[in-house]
Amino acid sequence: MAANRLKIWMIIPVFLLAFAGGFLVRGVSGPSAGHSDSTAESVENEPERWTCSMHPQIILPTNNQMCPICNMDLIPLEDDLSSGLARNELSLSPEAAALADLGTSLVQRRFVARRVPLVGEVSADETRLREITARFGGRLDRLYLASTGANVSKGMKLAEIYSPEIYGAQAELQTAVNSLAAAPEGPVADSARRLVESSRKKLRLAGLSASQIQEVEAGGQLNENLVVTAPFDGVVISRKATEGQYVKTGMVLYSIADLSRVWVTLRAYERDLIWLRPGQNVEFRTRSHGGLIFKGDILFLDSILDEKTRTVEVRVEVENSDGLLKPGMLVSAEVEAVLDANGNPAQMDEVALPPLVIPASAPLLTGRRAVVYVQKEGQEFPVYQGREVVLGARAGDFYLVEKGLMEGEKVVTRGAFKIDSALQIQAKDSMMMARDGLGYPAENISTPAIIETPEDFKKALIILLDAYLELQSKLAADDNEGSALAGRSVAEAISAAEELSDQLSVSAAIKWSHLYPKLDQALQALEHSETLVTRRVPFQPLSDNLWLVFKTFGTPEDKVLRQFNCPMAFSDTGAEWIQLGKTTNNPYFGDQMLRCGTQVQTLSPASSENKEGH
Repeated sequence: MAANRLKIWMIIPVFLLAFAGGFLVRGVSGPSAGHSDSTAESVENEPERWTCSMHPQIILPTNNQMCPICNMDLIPLEDDLSSGLARNELSLSPEAAALADLGTSLVQRRFVARRVPLVGEVSADETRLREITARFGGRLDRLYLASTGANVSKGMKLAEIYSPEIYGAQAELQTAVNSLAAAPEGPVADSARRLVESSRKKLRLAGLSASQIQEVEAGGQLNENLVVTAPFDGVVISRKATEGQYVKTGMVLYSIADLSRVWVTLRAYERDLIWLRPGQNVEFRTRSHGGLIFKGDILFLDSILDEKTRTVEVRVEVENSDGLLKPGMLVSAEVEAVLDANGNPAQMDEVALPPLVIPASAPLLTGRRAVVYVQKEGQEFPVYQGREVVLGARAGDFYLVEKGLMEGEKVVTRGAFKIDSALQIQAKDSMMMARDGLGYPAENISTPAIIETPEDFKKALIILLDAYLELQSKLAADDNEGSALAGRSVAEAISAAEELSDQLSVSAAIKWSHLYPKLDQALQALEHSETLVTRRVPFQPLSDNLWLVFKTFGTPEDKVLRQFNCPMAFSDTGAEWIQLGKTTNNPYFGDQMLRCGTQVQTLSPASSENKEGH
């Protein structure tokens, strides 16, 4: 009995092993009748690795979590579609393309407009200025208009002048008339006629009307005080004399302007002159009429550049029949320039070739390079090719294309950085790593040649750098009040550097003069920003131009500056900033995505052999 039990216990394990072996064999050889092929295929096709489109260094085995840096959803890391492609090309399955949410637009020729902002003030039309002068000498007994700004109509009394000279001229005319009446015909009468005509002319030149002269000839009462009247309508711009003052012939009493048409004198930076031409329409507003838009045409562009402000005068002629525009009013204006294929302003009635343009969201910009991703046609799966292009001017939401694209091609306008990140993951040519496919290597300057500058100016730049780094730190910390204070410190530091710019050499002064207006424009926008959101907008051009400042004039001897790029800033158009540390400290998103961004360039203190002389 015991032996039988032993046999049974020995058979059970063998049976169980046989059963398990059969199950394993069946699982390897194929699916059971109760399972479909699609289930097996879905298991086979399940991605084994997942990554972040913004941070390709993140690679995880599952997508059950988000990116630990920016909290974005992960995307599948696929390698099987990349075979047979060039180093600058990426192929995506329809599912991956849908997940990446890519958008494309056609490269096309069309007229695009750029709006050029200008500031200035209203002034009187110089061709409509008149001066009321004393036509004879005497004592100014009365001024009818004692203040400026008064309206004047033609024939209005302006002043009374006591003039013994004119009193004598009237008496002389009466005497000549009486002599002519008593003189017999002949030489005596001819002489009397010449004397009468001479006396009439003297009074006429003095400003007496024909009726006044006739009254004197008829023996009327002689006037000691003569009245000066307005010969035209206008507004008193200035008064140059006072009552009781003795005036000489030709002395100015009033300056009067006809303000039914005025000039608006604007200032344009030299970089904006390419967009301006006579005849362009200008729209502007005044502070006193904020909701009202005035219009005029550019009448004149000055031929001389103001070396202090680096601006040129732009004169606009404006109708002002309602008198709303007063000389001295400040205005903010905009000129909409329609560009042709050469990037020059063109009138719509001209025969001009439209420029080749792409949306501003298409190119990825880094340093002087611009990369776009072109969707290739005739492929089974979407294939995107990276291509370096040469961009022209930016006009609103578009860039002009000078080289690298053809009309009708499709460029990626949404999600281009995701494609670029995927190429980086596969160690292919991308925005940051360009070899054969994109043309030029990514710019990374360690010790640039700089211009030798005076010690005082160097110290001013050190103060400026410290103020900027404080502003960058406060923005990254979401500190609204602190960033406002830091912004004011940056403005003071830039102003201090500008005051010292007269110590620079000629070559250094020229380069500073190109950079300072851009810094000043960014600071003006920064000054009027009251929130973190609005303050971060001008922080971008401030950062870009300060990088050029330190690249041109050098960095402090003990500091290495690092330029970082956040591709997601400003609706995925990207933006740069400067910091010292290697850890990303994003000022555009703050705590929301503090570590989103990568280092793109560095600036190290230049050695003496890297410095340019005077």
